[in-house]
Amino acid sequence: MGFILMLIVGGLIGWLAGVILGKDVPGGIIGNIIAGIIGSAIGGSLLGDMGPVFGGIAIIPALIGSIILILVLSFILKAIRK
Repeated sequence: MGFILMLIVGGLIGWLAGVILGKDVPGGIIGNIIAGIIGSAIGGSLLGDMGPVFGGIAIIPALIGSIILILVLSFILKAIRK
């Protein structure tokens, strides 16, 4: 049950980061889940486990890490398209 909850929270974090930036995450729902989980790893390494934890993911660092990840991905994809 914990793994499914982590996937749901990761998907919501990835979706919320995309909404905040106004950019679509490539891959749809799967992309949101991956962005949320990888973003939580990035945010956790930068900020630690501050703020509320839900489903094994610290929400605030995960959101910040997901935003960073989506920004980097959008810059890379933009450079590839040119």
